[in-house]
Amino acid sequence: MLPSTGLNRRSFLRGVGGAMMSLPYLDAMACRASALESTAADVPMRMVCMGASLGFVPKLFFPEKTGRDYETPLLLKPLEEHRNDYTVFSGLDHGNNAQGGHRGVHAFLSGVLSKNASGFTEANISVDQKAAQFVGAETRYPSMQFAAGTGSGSLISWSNAGVATPPIDKLSTIYSLLFRQIDPKEQQATGNRYSAQSSILDLVKTDADYLMKKIGKRDQQKLDQYFTSVREVEKQLTQSKAWLSKEKPNVNYELPDGADQLDFVDRVPLYYDLITLALQTDSTRIITLGLSDIGGNYGGFDITRGHHQLTHHGKVPSYLDELTIIEKFHTTQYGRFLSQLKAVDEPNGKTLFDNTMTLLGSGMGNASSHSNKNLPLLLAGGGFQHGEHKLYSKEKFATPANNLFVSMLQRFGMETDQFNTANGTLTGLEVA
Repeated sequence: MLPSTGLNRRSFLRGVGGAMMSLPYLDAMACRASALESTAADVPMRMVCMGASLGFVPKLFFPEKTGRDYETPLLLKPLEEHRNDYTVFSGLDHGNNAQGGHRGVHAFLSGVLSKNASGFTEANISVDQKAAQFVGAETRYPSMQFAAGTGSGSLISWSNAGVATPPIDKLSTIYSLLFRQIDPKEQQATGNRYSAQSSILDLVKTDADYLMKKIGKRDQQKLDQYFTSVREVEKQLTQSKAWLSKEKPNVNYELPDGADQLDFVDRVPLYYDLITLALQTDSTRIITLGLSDIGGNYGGFDITRGHHQLTHHGKVPSYLDELTIIEKFHTTQYGRFLSQLKAVDEPNGKTLFDNTMTLLGSGMGNASSHSNKNLPLLLAGGGFQHGEHKLYSKEKFATPANNLFVSMLQRFGMETDQFNTANGTLTGLEVA
């Protein structure tokens, strides 16, 4: 509790509100410049993570046999042409740190529930945001978060302050951020707003320093967490100002008219198109795509029930048949995305696929039973040795899925052997 003497709590909260309210705006205003100009020596590694909030039917996703000589399960048949370029993992999850059924899905890329964030050094930071810290200001956007569909399951990206990064679901907004040039007058006005917001943050920091001397230990911890958020905002402001005067890339790509109003089945491929272009133009190197409950906007699917309802199939054949249509659609679109990446040549003699780690998975192991165990995880590209189904511990405590994320972070270029609940790298996953 704040002491009653000498402090104006209302004034301080008003300052906090002013700084924090600007966060969504800053994310939206962060824009990209010219296309990637690099030599073979400095072609960057990228990371893209797709999270399906309702997961996949386990028996249709996981092969029965391990190793290379496995029979392709139904949901992976659309990926057959890429069979030697991806790895399927069984037996990985986040243990007791991410249990809670649908409430546990947001821990997909962190391994830590948001309610338990205070018990970890970097809260419940997700692997994409950990990688974004490494990228810094090298790209206009350290990372980008997108969402196709509705629902809180899209909140899979979390900062080291324990705050969810809201994803962008409008295709027109994504396209504008990536490629729409800023009018000079708008550019000047935006620069002025950045300067004003920076000044506000300076005032808030002054108040924070003063309060640190007046409050108890618990409140100091809360204030320190807030102060971490302030520093993150400062970084975003500095980066946004630096990129404001740089032109965005010109691409030979236009969204179809009314893209935001298209049915789900027609919108999803467009997200993958924009992700490919964002990586190719080096607008960002890190992207998450949340694939949430499709709701009622599922035109093009021959289904009669809601997605969530279908996941509680009780092994009823008609439910499973309709659910398979949805889940196979997602693996088909993922396969199309991999083909797109393979079609882009890079200066180092490889393709964008070779230089991009793409993770398809979920924080939901089995939606029918609300289980967060044995997560469906598939990693493609990124220069790893692929082509196998790898089975890890089936004991009471599974191998931490965060071990996979440590391996991904190392491949991304980071010198680390720890990430949240990990106990090392993932055994058996080697670089080619």
